[in-house]
Amino acid sequence: MSVQSKTYVLLAGMATGGLVGAGLIGLGVPTASAAPRCSDVEVVFARGTDEPVGVGREGQAFIDSLKGNLRGKTVGVYAVNYPADHDFLQATAGAADAAAHVQLTTSTCPNTKIVLGGYSQGAAVIDGITGDPARLFGLGQPMPPEVANHVAAVAVFGNPLNRFGGPLTALSPLYGAKTIDLCNGADPVCSPGEDRPAHSQYVDAGLTSQAAAFAADRVRTFVPPGV
Repeated sequence: MSVQSKTYVLLAGMATGGLVGAGLIGLGVPTASAAPRCSDVEVVFARGTDEPVGVGREGQAFIDSLKGNLRGKTVGVYAVNYPADHDFLQATAGAADAAAHVQLTTSTCPNTKIVLGGYSQGAAVIDGITGDPARLFGLGQPMPPEVANHVAAVAVFGNPLNRFGGPLTALSPLYGAKTIDLCNGADPVCSPGEDRPAHSQYVDAGLTSQAAAFAADRVRTFVPPGV
């Protein structure tokens, strides 16, 4: 069975099993429109399946903790615009939207330090724009290599990529060293385990705070091009 087929089978199983699942995505034509305001830090976060429009519970906890770690710096937030429903292939819209916003930010706010994040299906959106994972699954292209020079940190939670080839830290040459890829115990979305409740406990387990501390450290030492 091909990697793509295995991906589809796993995602279908997550949907029918009632998990807050995750999808693998491609990259479409960038469509973000309004030019971003130039903050010190811009967080681009993709919510998980069935979470309401916005950054989701995990994203909000991560962002709140990150702001607490970066007092004195302005932190902008962009919620990736995509359906985040059980039609997982529609997550291509999330990849396109995230990539468009990131590239718009790098061109209009070159000194802004970008932090990428995603939970569950949202983590897969981030996988698809940060390098080799996009090529690995044959579902699109990553962002231009020079974009990585503006991204200070990446934080993903409950990432389905772990079920196929390993964490994003190992699979992305450009972003791996600046990434924290967290799986909560036996969360079946990102591990071979069967602890379904673990998939919804990233905030309670303190993993969003752990990731925020990691990202804040990266932001403090990161120097964008031209600075």
